[in-house]
Amino acid sequence: MTSGPQSAPGEPRGEIGTAWSVPRGGPRPPAPPPPPAPPADGGAALAAVLMLCSGLLAVLQGVAAVAGDDVYAHTGGYAFRLGLAGWGWIHLTLGALLALTGAGVLRGVARARTAGVVLAALGLVAQFLFLPYEPLWSVVVMGLDLFVIRALVVTRPRG
Repeated sequence: MTSGPQSAPGEPRGEIGTAWSVPRGGPRPPAPPPPPAPPADGGAALAAVLMLCSGLLAVLQGVAAVAGDDVYAHTGGYAFRLGLAGWGWIHLTLGALLALTGAGVLRGVARARTAGVVLAALGLVAQFLFLPYEPLWSVVVMGLDLFVIRALVVTRPRG
């Protein structure tokens, strides 16, 4: 009389030192890792590159304002009582965040698109308020911010 698990005729029987927990056919391969997020394409990719460039230029714009260079026009009475150094710190912070978000959009991070829209809108408002200091540049950057917002809202992510 044998004790232990009974096996059907023709099935291999376990031998000493073999594991009974291994499924038939040997161990199963590990599950494949999830696919990476798809990179941005079309308008979103162009918007991301513009965000990177605009962010880096805003950082330089902020550094010039904080350093007190004679790059910007000095305004007399302006409704928003914020000095040039204050505007410099605003542009420096927004520019760094915008460049990082642009890199996130290029990599396909889903939340970067929403953050890009918010940061581009904040940048648009900041450039509007900065008009007395650098009018032509502010208008150009405002147009770029509008394009970035449109491209991030209209294009749909793949996958």
